[in-house]
Parts: sequence; C-alpha cells; structure tokens
Amino acid sequence: MTGWMIAVAAVCVVWAIVAGLSAVGYCRKHGISVNFLFLRIEMLKCLSRYRTLTRAETGHVGPFFYHYVISINIALALILILVVIQLA
Repeated sequence: MTGWMIAVAAVCVVWAIVAGLSAVGYCRKHGISVNFLFLRIEMLKCLSRYRTLTRAETGHVGPFFYHYVISINIALALILILVVIQLA
C-alpha cells in the first residue's frame, strides 16, 4: 500500500516542479528577470507574479498556478498519511 503512495507523491512533486518552471518561463517571456542561482526561491516569487500577470491579462489566474498548488498539496497530504501509517 505504501509503495503506490510514495510513487504518487513523487509524481506530484515532479508535476509541481514542471508547473513552477513553466510559470518561471511565462514570467521570463513577460520581461521579469529570474536569478537561476536561487531558482528554488525565485520559483515561489514567480508563481506569485504569474498569478498577478495572468489575472491582469485574462481576468483569471493561469493554469500553472493551480497545477503547482494542487500537486504540491497532494504530495504533502500523501507524505503526512505515510508518516501516520508508519507511526501506527
């Protein structure tokens, strides 16, 4: 049971990274500079900027933001469930 949960959590983490990098790419195309040395921190800043940019352009938040938020929350929930299972 735990094997598939670990696999799904890993896929969700990869999904979140891809969504975050896609948001960074979108921000770069719109003239926002990104420091690749601190990409882990910059990704969170770019997600916020991506949300602001897409809301200003279309009136809705872009899909990469939701892809990041949903996938990282699923991974976090699965990891917490795994910890509880292991402690029980």
